[in-house]
Amino acid sequence: MKKKVLIVGGAGFIGHNLALYLKKRNFSVLTVDNLKVNNLEFVKNNIKDKNKKKLYFSFIKERLNLLKKKKIPLKKIDGRDKNKLIKIFDKFKPDVVVHLAAVSHDNRSNEDPETTFDNSFRTLFNSLEASKKFKNIHFIFLSSSMVYGNFKKQSVLEDSSCEPLGIYGALKISGEHLIKSYSNVFGIKYTIVRPSALYGERCISNRVIQIFLENAFHKKNIFISGDGIEKLDFTYIEDLCQGIQKIIVKKSKSANQIFNITYGSARSIIDIKNLINKKFADQKFIFKSRNRLTATRGTLSIKKAKKLLGYSPKFNIFKGFQKYYNWYTTKIDDRN
Repeated sequence: MKKKVLIVGGAGFIGHNLALYLKKRNFSVLTVDNLKVNNLEFVKNNIKDKNKKKLYFSFIKERLNLLKKKKIPLKKIDGRDKNKLIKIFDKFKPDVVVHLAAVSHDNRSNEDPETTFDNSFRTLFNSLEASKKFKNIHFIFLSSSMVYGNFKKQSVLEDSSCEPLGIYGALKISGEHLIKSYSNVFGIKYTIVRPSALYGERCISNRVIQIFLENAFHKKNIFISGDGIEKLDFTYIEDLCQGIQKIIVKKSKSANQIFNITYGSARSIIDIKNLINKKFADQKFIFKSRNRLTATRGTLSIKKAKKLLGYSPKFNIFKGFQKYYNWYTTKIDDRN
């Protein structure tokens, strides 16, 4: 029998890519999304640049069309409405829940903590409430590398200390603690995933590589915070999806565990600058002062995921960047 996977926040960047990845591998997938956070309503109400708005709408339209084409149902439900969410859970009876609903932007979270709490922590609480009656459910939560705060070493393990600097990281680590408590009280089996610096098709979340490519294609300056030496563990979206799929199929080894699911080798911002320069020789970069609330990060060790799950990322920065660039080129051409 096919495993039934419910993705809360399933029309977002990670969510729709994960839904497509799992459907292709013979899972039964249902997505839930209010299309408000990093989605249609946000673009409509907050993006002022007409070209950017048109481009982002085309990305979201492509997400929705792909879900429809692959016959992946999308229920337009707000995760903040507990009663409606519970009804969906009760009707679908999922084996696996992947909770993605959140404000996925560090600066935006610091600027508007109340909205971030409402769309990140309250939705998580509601998903847990809807899950607690299902005896064998597997609850998967997408946390973040931001929970570690400033990396104490070049590479962090899952048991490294967590000292987040901003609202986004604080809500993620709070979510992890809430999930563990629900596991203790109600017996929910969970897995916590900590990704890092994601990039890939149809992203509108202001992630580093997305913004660099977007500005380069539109002949705009690219701003680099600090000196560019800082390293991030850039992770192509398909590698994250692979990791989550392995977490699902290897529940006996992933249950009640935390995993770093990244590429497992950090690269500097200057490395990304050089990749951009190879495609856009005249691109201008402007260095600016570093935001004090941006944590100094690096590599996330994936030894645990490799050992327990057989996780094996396929996309180094060169392969992933080229794939993303090729896709972006077609979208810019389409738009023009």
